[in-house]
Amino acid sequence: MKPEEAVGYYHSLERFGIRPGLERIRALCALLGDPQKRFACVHVAGTNGKGSTCTELASILTAAGYQTGLYTSPYVIEFRERIRLNGEMIPWEALCRVTQTVKTAIETLAEQDVAVTEFEAVTAAAFLYYAECGCDIVVLETGLGGRFDATNVVEAPLCSVITSVSLDHTKILGDTVEQIAAEKCGIIKPGCPVVTGAEQLPQVLDVIRRTAKQQGSELMIAEAAELVQKRSDITGADVCWQGVELHVSFCGAHQICNTALVLNAVKVLRREGYRIDDGQIAKGLSAATIPARIEIINRSPLVILDGSHNDGSTAALADALKAYLPGKRILAVMGMMADKDCEKALEHLLPLFSKVIAVRPSNPRSMGAEHFRDLVLQKGVAAQAAASPEEGVREAIRQLDGYDALVACGSLYLAADIRAYLLQYFSKDNRREQTCQ
Repeated sequence: MKPEEAVGYYHSLERFGIRPGLERIRALCALLGDPQKRFACVHVAGTNGKGSTCTELASILTAAGYQTGLYTSPYVIEFRERIRLNGEMIPWEALCRVTQTVKTAIETLAEQDVAVTEFEAVTAAAFLYYAECGCDIVVLETGLGGRFDATNVVEAPLCSVITSVSLDHTKILGDTVEQIAAEKCGIIKPGCPVVTGAEQLPQVLDVIRRTAKQQGSELMIAEAAELVQKRSDITGADVCWQGVELHVSFCGAHQICNTALVLNAVKVLRREGYRIDDGQIAKGLSAATIPARIEIINRSPLVILDGSHNDGSTAALADALKAYLPGKRILAVMGMMADKDCEKALEHLLPLFSKVIAVRPSNPRSMGAEHFRDLVLQKGVAAQAAASPEEGVREAIRQLDGYDALVACGSLYLAADIRAYLLQYFSKDNRREQTCQ
């Protein structure tokens, strides 16, 4: 099996849609030898903040020297992001190998009229990979809900974490936050500690308290106030926690709440015998990163990569830029899909940009660079078009001395086009070579 065949196989299962329930994943895992029983895990559910919470916790565990798996969804740029080990994406060879094994098992189930969904198949593949690698611990993010999510086939997590809960996927999870919270709480197992935040809606916290009591599970309520903020900017925040100086590498007040959850989960793991010292916590938090989500590629000069492409995400990026880079001259490399709400994105972001270099992301649905440039010019902001995303980045770097920051945004496809180039260009070794020339 080739890499493109492996990814294509999972996508081919999309036709079965989203079908909550554990009977299919249990049957699939049974055929694979129940790999989920061969590693310890921390299970994370919630509406918002799951990705950041899981990433920080996994980074801390990796810094502490543990063989650490991280399973998240969806991927931002590349499919392999979903299955990580010690911060590294699953190698193509390993993905192809476990995919072939999972595919064979799924074909056996198909003969029994059992149709496995895409998420179930990827989850099983991740379990198999982590078991084969001898993971000490896996940080496991639910896909949708909790109670009937495929990841909930794990039986006794070391700790369950419930991040912020709000209305989402109401057709599947319920049309009240209480109903949704009950679904999320499905990951709370008998006798297994659960961590949640004091900032939850009161009615959500009531559901979590009630479920924890029913399951005989210790409930730890994390408070953002546990982290005393010393400084915050676009690169994150410096905080003090129990006398320890830490850097949270994600920006925004909500990220302090997520980090409080992580630190309380660490307390649970320490009690379970995991050796995680304060220095390893500091190292792990500082190293945590999520591709193309207000990702700091370089600090001086400041270079930010963000995959925002819709009303909500471009508004979030705009809010961060307003809060942390007020009055700064920002040069943007920007390109969008023609079927996205470009007007809303421009409404949010253009007032913050001094100039835009328009590019066309490498996707058939993308808007042409010249067309996008003209839209920007019509809004009264300086703009030019570049022949390709990479050329747009090169041109921006050539002009960067006249600006305070470079922001590349507008599409996940654009982020995928340029991320590797940006990382390579601003790597320490490359910058050192340029300085010596």
